[in-house]
Amino acid sequence: MSSPASYPVFRTTDPAVALRVARELVEVGDPQHAEVSVDIELRTVREVLRIRDALPDSWFRKENVEDWARDLSDPTGLHVGVHAPELSDDPDFLSPHLPLWASMEYRPVGSVEEEFAALVGSNIGEIWWSSLIWPDAPDSNIYREANNARVSLLFNCRTTNLDERADDHTVLVHVLCRGHDRESEERHAAWLAKQIGQSVIGPRQE
Repeated sequence: MSSPASYPVFRTTDPAVALRVARELVEVGDPQHAEVSVDIELRTVREVLRIRDALPDSWFRKENVEDWARDLSDPTGLHVGVHAPELSDDPDFLSPHLPLWASMEYRPVGSVEEEFAALVGSNIGEIWWSSLIWPDAPDSNIYREANNARVSLLFNCRTTNLDERADDHTVLVHVLCRGHDRESEERHAAWLAKQIGQSVIGPRQE
């Protein structure tokens, strides 16, 4: 089974510009079957309630493995996920479970991106476009790739693990991981970036 490797190709402090560049990169591929997903980390009750009200079809969850181990029954439902309309607005309930993550997955391309980018604020968040198809570039020994063709836009973060806060936003292109053949990986990422006037600007991420 293959897995993707990711390369940063653009960085800016302007979320609107980052979104524009990410969309340009998506258009390099075949977006016919593409889908878009969003995810955001929320560290205060106020932010949880703001996103719950702004994105009423989002799902809220906590990612605390230790908490899961303490109680496998998941009485709050927050390990599986709670739909926004069912999420309590009681600060006494929400506070012990922070941070919470809110997500919407596998939506039609163009349906959520602009709204999400306007809402993310100072929170760590991500938009990712999946099920793309990267095109052939035979002159560069690059061939059609579907299984790992993806674009990510990271807000206030520079790593795909979403674990390093930053003051800017990063666009990454995802290509097939080729094991020890990093040169082929990076050549593919660089070729894709070049199609929109960009280049690889940092090391590979898995």
